[in-house]
Amino acid sequence: MDDGNAPGWGAIDAALQRIYDKPTQWHLGAQHPWALGGPDPLDGISFYPRTDPVPHWHVVGYGMSELYEKESENPEVSGWGLEFTFRLARTPGQEEPPQWPAVLLQSLGRYVFDSGNVFAPGHTMGVGGALGGDDGGGQITAITFIEDPEMGTVATPNGRVSFLQVVGLTRDEYEAAKGGRAPELMRALAPWMPLGVTDAGRGSLLDRSPGAP
Repeated sequence: MDDGNAPGWGAIDAALQRIYDKPTQWHLGAQHPWALGGPDPLDGISFYPRTDPVPHWHVVGYGMSELYEKESENPEVSGWGLEFTFRLARTPGQEEPPQWPAVLLQSLGRYVFDSGNVFAPGHTMGVGGALGGDDGGGQITAITFIEDPEMGTVATPNGRVSFLQVVGLTRDEYEAAKGGRAPELMRALAPWMPLGVTDAGRGSLLDRSPGAP
């Protein structure tokens, strides 16, 4: 990507370069971009393989902020002011990322573009099914949002962008997170979810977390 023509994209790449020493080989470009009348609000989604602190895929979207020229009137915020990220636990021997996290991030972006409702840390929602489908084990049926603990918020030529990480929850965790209690819940679950990594096959962690709301 030519940073001169896509300064917002280049700013995301620069944020990733502070964590990873080389670009990932797994990047999905949108087949039908929103800007061209298609259904995909994210122009691209990258998957970075990780081994620490637990094996996982760090998934990063491009498209909720202004990747190319400045179009919105607010000079302080780029686009919707966020980009989605997600961290999915890697199973032993998994050398290529699954595709469903990309579908999830595109769906969340589509919701924001269609409704105008912007997500923020602490928000929660059900997802109408199990993350990962039948392969996920079926218990992660809701999500919350946190600030990506490594990427945070960055300044770009088009304004500020916060990296908003999606975290999967079981039904009872979701109920415990309602009413503004999601940050408290995430602090209680942190020992079992380092960096907010979602294990799509896990069960509830509430019985391990006496400090949960």
